[in-house]
Amino acid sequence: MEENFFEPRIDLSALSAAVADIRNEISKVIVGQHEMVNMLMIGLLCDGHILIEGVPGVAKTLTAKLMAKIINAEFSRIQFTPDLMPSDVLGTSVFNPKEADFQFKRGAIFSNIILIDEINRAPAKTQAALFEVMEERQITIDGTTHIMDFPFLVLATQNPIEQEGTYRLPEAQLDRFLFKINVNYPTLEEEINILLNQQTLTQNALLQDVNKILSTRQIAEYRNLINQVMIDPKLVEFIAKIVNETRNNPSLFLGASPRASLAILKASKANAAIKGRDFVNPEDILEMAAPVMRHRIILTPEKEMEGITPDELVKNIITSIEVPR
Repeated sequence: MEENFFEPRIDLSALSAAVADIRNEISKVIVGQHEMVNMLMIGLLCDGHILIEGVPGVAKTLTAKLMAKIINAEFSRIQFTPDLMPSDVLGTSVFNPKEADFQFKRGAIFSNIILIDEINRAPAKTQAALFEVMEERQITIDGTTHIMDFPFLVLATQNPIEQEGTYRLPEAQLDRFLFKINVNYPTLEEEINILLNQQTLTQNALLQDVNKILSTRQIAEYRNLINQVMIDPKLVEFIAKIVNETRNNPSLFLGASPRASLAILKASKANAAIKGRDFVNPEDILEMAAPVMRHRIILTPEKEMEGITPDELVKNIITSIEVPR
């Protein structure tokens, strides 16, 4: 009989069971898209906002609705359009004749999971309205600060193909997203399963069958557990070297900020915990590096003309650095 020498320093059994249950519930509705589901769970556990890029019809919106349903949280959806004003998102002060005073009417941003559809369709003024709330989990209107309820997670989608009527997101705003997830088309087998699953039931009917798994109290507990996951100082140095190399790479016009280093560190800890480990290994870092940095770096025009992608460049940077063992 093989002896098990691995004794976890912290008990991750409840977290692992919850993650397995979440995957099971999501699979009732979503076929495939395992990377997107995994990254959404890591984002939730790391308290990080997520940018989802993919062509229409690949279940971006549906997955966001599912996440809200599974964690027993409030969900709101904001469709960004060129005429959307900051007050439409944050809220505005409305005069109440009975009280003879102005009262603040909350906008759609006041929720737990906020899906912003086609975030790149709104003008810069509306994009800027998200800066404070995404970073500080609060907004300031007419000198009064309003704190967001826990948890607070922004899931934003954008279409990579159709660029008519869109605005480029400012780098400062992109930096506030923990991940950028690229969602691809399903495989042939997955698409056949989608057709078989939904030939008799609508999406709303499928959603009704989904059970609530997480409470807000459990999310807070699991985030505390993830903070306790160990990481070797050599791996911390490895993360710093990867991010630092993006600032000195001749193929890049803009490198990643220190916020990227912290994001890789947090995401690697969450990735390890989800897999049942209370320590980070190099594979965790390698898996998280591209999703964390692909939206934070800007290639030089020459490299863009050559068709090089940010993911390829991140991979090249990582291969040039010795992986600690």
